[in-house]
Amino acid sequence: MFIRKPFRYTFFNATLILLILNVAVYFLQNLGITFIVHHRNSDIALDVTHLLSANYFLMTQFHFWWQPVTYMFVHGSLTHILFNMLALFIFGITLEKTMGSKEFLLFYMFCGILDGIISILIYWYLGKPVTLMGASGAIYALLFMYAVVFPRNRLLIWGIIPIRAPILVLIYAVIAFVSQFFDVTGGTAHLTHLFGFILAWIYMVVRMGIHPLKVWRDSF
Repeated sequence: MFIRKPFRYTFFNATLILLILNVAVYFLQNLGITFIVHHRNSDIALDVTHLLSANYFLMTQFHFWWQPVTYMFVHGSLTHILFNMLALFIFGITLEKTMGSKEFLLFYMFCGILDGIISILIYWYLGKPVTLMGASGAIYALLFMYAVVFPRNRLLIWGIIPIRAPILVLIYAVIAFVSQFFDVTGGTAHLTHLFGFILAWIYMVVRMGIHPLKVWRDSF
């Protein structure tokens, strides 16, 4: 089956490349650079953040069709990028060495891009003017895959509380669901986090022939 044809194993440190791209974009965001965009007989000044993050209005009115790709490299604060890059480093390096750089990069970009497209369409349909930014959707996908590939591994919460990776996925899924549908916190696209898990699940079943629930059931 073509869709399951594996790549020849190679390792070229795609995780480090992704880290550098994220940091480089964050640096550009903070330089104060603006671009003049002509729209309907008027000129509008947009900064790097608005050009690269994903916003339905900007995508459709200005034809910024690159945004479902570039939003993953845009972050809203130093804390935002630090936590995302720490998670990318922890889970990314291990998974990339296990599955190879090509498969890892395909998985990361597939989940991140499709996550952005689905999320922005749903938020538009719900009438919520959400601007997506950050690698969180793809990071959640990495966490999900890590929990499937290493179901017996324990992760430390706050650096002190050990918890099995699949349990951590369940906890984060519940938090994202409650936060999204019961409006516990604002300013975060929790729906994007949920879709990160869902897309990772789909990828593993369709592309890799791995069924997460079976793996987790057998690991306990």
